[in-house]
Amino acid sequence: MAEAMSKSWNPASWRSKPIKQSPVYPDPAAVTAVETRLKSYPPLVFAGEARNLKAALGQVAEGKAFLLQGGDCAESFAEFHPDKIRDTFRVLLQMAVVLTFAGALPVVKVGRIAGQFAKPRTEDNETIDGVTLPSYRGDNINAIGFDAASRIPDPERLMQAYLQSASTLNLLRAFATGGYADLHNVHRWNLGFIGGSPSGERYRALSDRISESLAFMEACGITPELVPQLRTTDFYTSHEALLLGYEQAMTRVDSTSGEWYDTSAHMLWIGDRTRQLDGAHVEFMRGVKNPIGLKCGPSLAEDDLLRLIEALDPENQPGRLTLIVRFGSDKVGEKFPKLLRAVTREGRKVVWSCDPMHGNTIKSSTGYKTRPFDRVMKEVRAFFDVHRAEGTHAGGVHVEMTGQNVTECIGGAQAITDEDLSDRYHTHCDPRLNASQALELAFLIAEGLRSERQGASQTPLVANA
Repeated sequence: MAEAMSKSWNPASWRSKPIKQSPVYPDPAAVTAVETRLKSYPPLVFAGEARNLKAALGQVAEGKAFLLQGGDCAESFAEFHPDKIRDTFRVLLQMAVVLTFAGALPVVKVGRIAGQFAKPRTEDNETIDGVTLPSYRGDNINAIGFDAASRIPDPERLMQAYLQSASTLNLLRAFATGGYADLHNVHRWNLGFIGGSPSGERYRALSDRISESLAFMEACGITPELVPQLRTTDFYTSHEALLLGYEQAMTRVDSTSGEWYDTSAHMLWIGDRTRQLDGAHVEFMRGVKNPIGLKCGPSLAEDDLLRLIEALDPENQPGRLTLIVRFGSDKVGEKFPKLLRAVTREGRKVVWSCDPMHGNTIKSSTGYKTRPFDRVMKEVRAFFDVHRAEGTHAGGVHVEMTGQNVTECIGGAQAITDEDLSDRYHTHCDPRLNASQALELAFLIAEGLRSERQGASQTPLVANA
């Protein structure tokens, strides 16, 4: 059956399936013209890079590495700036160093960047002061301004998204291989506004230990010139594959393997709202050979998950499929073990990753959408606790975060309050952890990894929580 399905697949076969979360463009001919132009543009990533990521995620699935995936909720045209890209990259490096040092595991770094523009919405329309307009769906579809002209889907925005993604990837590759990621820079990665915070102090102490280790290694003759891993890093990109016309236009045959790869990103995922087994998004994603993710929310039943896994990964390849669980701190203890046991019973070699953001969104007393940091931490703790109880590997974390000094999630060591949210609330969609909160979360995860590595079932996840 899987072989028959594979033979019937092509990059356009999704168009015969029901689709959700797809914008309605007023001029279909204009959309076709943009997609035709995109087909002639160079790939943003290469098939070999996607295969490298799949191999790295295969190590995660086997319990030999850890996945760190993070970045903006939705990228913005207006806030596109090299400093913003650098700061997000820098915080992910900081988090990875914390996790690597504590867990003694390689960390696979994947950004929600260079393509994460579109966002699914609960409602097609929104109403403000009695005025109803189409919902904002991300800068590659329409504009955030609340007026009729801004909310009209415009296919030309796909071209701007492509060009911004290309520029972002160019800078990320320079950061990853041009010396910025050198472990000798571990002190200089610190962002100024978190320098005096508890997270910053813990990171500084860890940096000192790493620098001492590097000095010892150099005395033994182990230098960046001899070991390139000390001065470069692998960094991959990802986004939700929501706009399938764009994804189809970026899907190409790999000249070395003859297989189809979506060259818009190294990794793509299917959202919780678009994971219908007979839907367009599952149909498209089952045919591309990139590593893919599947968001798993509280409404997903065990049998449905197993059917989705069979459709998306019929050959049970380690690294092909990452299950990104997003239940909320109040549901993860009840819902997650059932899915985990069902998948484990079937012998499926998947990566389990925790998204502690999407299930913990609330509306603050001041009217802002926010995420309490204590709930984020609680869900991550529960994720590790369930894996430890089941004897399985907590494979990764998937977070919406930024390197900017924003005030969008309440709590954390900075003790951001409801009243503080208005100070620096800059997100175009959902609230993000700032750099201090992201680093604080990394230390929590590090304790979980250390506890998993030591096999200490009674060790608390956070020594100084």
